[in-house]
Amino acid sequence: MTDAKRRETWTHTSHLLAQLANVHRDPKRKPRPYSARDFNPTVQANLPPKPKANIRILKDVFVDRK
Repeated sequence: MTDAKRRETWTHTSHLLAQLANVHRDPKRKPRPYSARDFNPTVQANLPPKPKANIRILKDVFVDRK
């Protein structure tokens, strides 16, 4: 239930942010208008998957400095 409230609140806020950004948008610099999805962190964007690394590689890089 708290997730639904959080998503609803972000939906409302993202619509307001998109409207405000579009009011101040310069059409010459940004031809595409902003949408609410641009400001909503709860919406899954079409991002490429994060690369997975073996924990040993991470240890070598960050701990052992190899």
